[in-house]
Amino acid sequence: SSGINAEWPLRPGDDIERAIDDGVNTVKVLTRDQRCLPGGAATEIELAKQIMSYGEQHPGIEQYAIKKFAEAFEVFPKVLAENTGLRANEVLAMMYNAHSDAVSGINAGVDLEADNAAVVDAVERQIYDLFLTKYWGIKFAVNAATTVLVVDQIIMAKQAGGPKPRKGQADPDDD
Repeated sequence: SSGINAEWPLRPGDDIERAIDDGVNTVKVLTRDQRCLPGGAATEIELAKQIMSYGEQHPGIEQYAIKKFAEAFEVFPKVLAENTGLRANEVLAMMYNAHSDAVSGINAGVDLEADNAAVVDAVERQIYDLFLTKYWGIKFAVNAATTVLVVDQIIMAKQAGGPKPRKGQADPDDD
């Protein structure tokens, strides 16, 4: 036996098991906190828009960092669009256009059932995401990015080069 299971990726029960597990976990989260947010990446684009607007109020390098943080939220609608065969840039432009109307556009999300790039009112279509899922996802992502930046700062702050030779010892490469 080679130890390779040719049926592994094709087990039909996996999708059913995953769907049941997702449903149970959703009920568990909803028993803790019933708050929901508009789905279809509507929340992420609204966050990106608001953070981008906030970034406009700051000068210099702070503005750049804030705007890049806002751009990170654009990944969600892009991935949703690409996974459904839509053009990500087209969907992103449509979502920003819809979200420019602060009253009716705030709930505009990716229309996953459309053949072409389109947005839909997520609340009207009852497309929701759990608040706690978004909260913890964003919190963990920000913590990971912050950790990477701190490590990068530490590395950049150290003086370049290898360890200093000890005093009184000859360098073995001099022979």
